[in-house]
Amino acid sequence: MNTVEVNEVSKWFGPKVAVSEVSIGFGPGVTGLLGPNGAGKTTLMRVIAGLQVPSQGSVSVLGRDPRVDPSIYRSMTLVPEDEAIYEHLTGRQFIELSARLAGIADPKGRAREVLEIVELTDAADRALGGYSKGMRQRAKVASALVPDPEVLLLDEPLNGADPVQRAQLIRLFKELGAAGRTVIVSSHVLREVERMADRVIAMVDGRLAAVGSVATIRAAMTDKPRQVFVDCSNPRVLASELIGTSNVLGVQVNDELLMIEAADAREVAMQLPRLAVAHDISISRVEPADESLESVFRYLVEGR
Repeated sequence: MNTVEVNEVSKWFGPKVAVSEVSIGFGPGVTGLLGPNGAGKTTLMRVIAGLQVPSQGSVSVLGRDPRVDPSIYRSMTLVPEDEAIYEHLTGRQFIELSARLAGIADPKGRAREVLEIVELTDAADRALGGYSKGMRQRAKVASALVPDPEVLLLDEPLNGADPVQRAQLIRLFKELGAAGRTVIVSSHVLREVERMADRVIAMVDGRLAAVGSVATIRAAMTDKPRQVFVDCSNPRVLASELIGTSNVLGVQVNDELLMIEAADAREVAMQLPRLAVAHDISISRVEPADESLESVFRYLVEGR
């Protein structure tokens, strides 16, 4: 079931169209929201959060309109990309303030819990002004977790985090998604989105460009040849056998590595064992070269 529904939403600022006729649903789990700068990701998240009114269309979160029913904010939180902290407060004071504003019965106890979740307990009594960018991001996430939201919107939450902090946050987001929370993560760090998101939504120029898993999106790009790397003992012989087939569009040999460009990767996978046996070629590795999120995203934004 979708917990968030976006129906024919457009948002423009004067003559500039930031989001154009977007209809999409979000459910439990982690969804990665991707797009180049200016694609409309932040605007869409702010519209979902009720911070901006759609110029047309509607948004429903847990069956309610966030612009009409403010009680939704007990169940939905947003971690904005921009800084939104009080630098003179300690991390603990900041989280306790968030808990009091959320009406939590035991703000001190809840602050201890979420500080432990984001692994900030050791720095809890230091002023936020002395935190690194990554630590501030974790403090913002902790604040968002205070009401135990069903829907969590995260706009570039990995910005400024070091590799260890990124790994901690990715693990946390995956755990929240696995627990049934709806986690929507906007990010430009493609490899990390691929690690944490079950589903990807790509936006280009304010419109939806693709929706689904990385493999599903890539499979739908039938106009893009598939690229396959083959590590073998005699790549030149294998290349000469493959180049004459109708499925193979091109080959490239580099030492013992063969790169095949084909219309259908599955057909290549069926051809390789037969050719290897026929020509006494040892194959040690076969893997797709363009099924990563980075490759898929590059195809989506080509020619924009």
